[in-house]
Amino acid sequence: MSTTRTFEDLVAEAEAVSVDGWDFSWFEGRATEERPSWGYARAMGERLGRARAALDIQTGGGEVLNSAPKLPPLTAATEGWPPNVSKATALLRPRGVVVVASPEEAPLPFADDAFDLVTSRHPVAAYWDEVARVLCPGGTYFSQQVGPASVFELVEYFLGPLPEEVRGSRDPEAARLAAEAAGLDVVDLRSERLRIEFRDIGAVVHFLRKVIWMVPGFTVGAYRPRLRALHEQIETQGPFVAHSSRFLIEARKPDEAAGPVDAGTS
Repeated sequence: MSTTRTFEDLVAEAEAVSVDGWDFSWFEGRATEERPSWGYARAMGERLGRARAALDIQTGGGEVLNSAPKLPPLTAATEGWPPNVSKATALLRPRGVVVVASPEEAPLPFADDAFDLVTSRHPVAAYWDEVARVLCPGGTYFSQQVGPASVFELVEYFLGPLPEEVRGSRDPEAARLAAEAAGLDVVDLRSERLRIEFRDIGAVVHFLRKVIWMVPGFTVGAYRPRLRALHEQIETQGPFVAHSSRFLIEARKPDEAAGPVDAGTS
């Protein structure tokens, strides 16, 4: 909690800092978030170390993929936001990763059965038919995703109460059904809610600028009165507490079944 810096100073600093990529080190000492117990980056790295060809979808600035100690001989990544495409390319090219600029909602620009591992951390949406298409038989999709009502304490502070259909979206069980409908077998599905603390208003501003879908169209100018009120609340009552929602899903594409026996004719 800040006791010496003014509202204007904190907001100006948060507005000036870059929000490219998925590096969250700026929040150190200003905001905290519990981490899911399954350790996505470590588990992803283990799977990448065993894979022959891998694709990371919506890689952001490439930071999570780059954390893997070993990458497959063929590794590709997609990203739809141009600043992140440049950032990811600079980071991942030295490791032999091909970064492809690809809109999130477009078909994946790869052939059928191209990868034995597809990963994605916090995709905006999972396009299950495309995931299934590019996975080779026996291949695995491994992803950590944002679950329902994530950080809604903060979202609703600015937007007011949201409809139940919005609060209930991104349901892990809906993801299971969608994966199965695409022909994948879900072998692991876990979810957790995790405590977040915002310790100054600068952390709130930086978060909403970086995670742009939380409060669509967020600008300091549009929400200055609410930001000032929240700054005063943090100063007098301590950190603003919210809860993130995360789920882990692992799905496999079945091995191709053997065709019917052809007895032939004599």
